[in-house]
Amino acid sequence: MARRLIPVLLVALLFIVHAQLWFGRGSVPQVSSMKQQLATQDQANRDAQLRNDQLMSEVRDLQDGLDMVEELARQELGMVKPNEIFVQIAKGRN
Repeated sequence: MARRLIPVLLVALLFIVHAQLWFGRGSVPQVSSMKQQLATQDQANRDAQLRNDQLMSEVRDLQDGLDMVEELARQELGMVKPNEIFVQIAKGRN
């Protein structure tokens, strides 16, 4: 009787482990599906990062452009912002 019980028990345990591998939590199909979802999310993240980098570049260009326009307006047109005091220093002759 004991000779038959041990192999049957081992086969049953093997069947349970095999069933877990294919149908349980962390099964092969589930892991495969999660890998596909991860790859899709990684691609979406890369696309979003690229778009963010492009937008940041545009913002920097606009900021630099506005700073340059303001500097030219101050030098050539004497632009003064509200609440600023304009001071002009005349250079003496040598």
